[in-house]
Amino acid sequence: MGNEPDARFCIAVDESLYQVEFIAAISQFSKENWNRLMRDSNPFNRYEYLAALESSGCVCTKTGWTPMHMLVRKVNGDEIDDVIAVMPLYIKAHSYGEYIFDWAWADAYERHQIPYYPKLLAAIPFTPVTGMRLGSIFEHTSLQQQALWQVVNQALTRCLADYGFSSWHCLFLPRSQFTQLSKQQNLQRLSTQFHWFNRNYADFNHFLDSLTSRKRKDIKKERQKVSRVGLTFEFVEGDAVTTELWQHFYACYQSTYAKRSGHYGYLNLEFFEAIGSTLSEQIVLLLVRDPQRQIIASALYFKSATHLYGRYWGALVDVDGLHFEACYYQGIEYCIANKLQVFDAGAQGEHKVSRGFQPVETYSNHEVAHGEFRSAIESFTQQEAQNIKIYMQQLKAKLPYKHQSC
Repeated sequence: MGNEPDARFCIAVDESLYQVEFIAAISQFSKENWNRLMRDSNPFNRYEYLAALESSGCVCTKTGWTPMHMLVRKVNGDEIDDVIAVMPLYIKAHSYGEYIFDWAWADAYERHQIPYYPKLLAAIPFTPVTGMRLGSIFEHTSLQQQALWQVVNQALTRCLADYGFSSWHCLFLPRSQFTQLSKQQNLQRLSTQFHWFNRNYADFNHFLDSLTSRKRKDIKKERQKVSRVGLTFEFVEGDAVTTELWQHFYACYQSTYAKRSGHYGYLNLEFFEAIGSTLSEQIVLLLVRDPQRQIIASALYFKSATHLYGRYWGALVDVDGLHFEACYYQGIEYCIANKLQVFDAGAQGEHKVSRGFQPVETYSNHEVAHGEFRSAIESFTQQEAQNIKIYMQQLKAKLPYKHQSC
């Protein structure tokens, strides 16, 4: 942006003083302290994941993602405490890889010859997954946590005023953090995704038994189309994911991205190999082999203590129904076998509803510096939220479960 923010400044909240500092790379902070402050098993909040994005060059100024991670310290007289909170933060030169779409906002700015970029973004790059956007030493419901969100809100908004960012955006927050940040009177945005919930199913057939007869038959027919081809499916985890397997996965990933989008994807092989080395305990790689034992497709999952996340997939050949099998049904079977509670198979896709995935709310907060645009965007987000709620109710009525209270 030409005029980078100061490395640090102080903010007073409730007679307490906090020092806010920004760093240009996550490598400038301690891995142990970052993970300690994030305090959950979500793989995408972990230092290792964010560091791999930066070290591989997938996230950098050249790709439109300039790291500007926020650190917060408490000031006690002449003493400055250790870091008490962290936030993954980026200067964005575009809106790609975010999945909470603001292209219409950017277009409106452009039509009025007002720059929308750069903007500030608190999110996980290329990863539309709900997770903590502020990791801290405080409990989520404590008074200290409330004060901390005031600090964050003031710090982000100060950057708009002092350094010319058009706006800041905090995406895919858990409801508790969304509620805390919303108390600062910023703009709130509601979206929806589709997640599968494990109701203590004993196996896949037990899950099918919870569905209506017609939907149960549809899924069985869909899986039979794939099984007739003679493909085999194998989950490989942890250190068993070798460099050779990453190369096979990446070839599948690039092939499918090129067919779908005309480019080879946001992520490179160096990124995948990096997380394979540093985050192996949370990685699950699905290999799909043909009758000759050749790998013809692959899907990459991540896991936490409670969730399975379907993130990337690709295939070298077209097989009818393979995407649903590799990205949905195999994931459901994995959740059941490993007693995971929730399967998040990725953003969008209401076709998931007929396969047992339920609409859930996702939450984002925003602040816009330009007064007139802010008013217009606020009206838009309020109407959008009403439409999203109606849309979710309509989809819930289409859920394939025998008992719609599921």
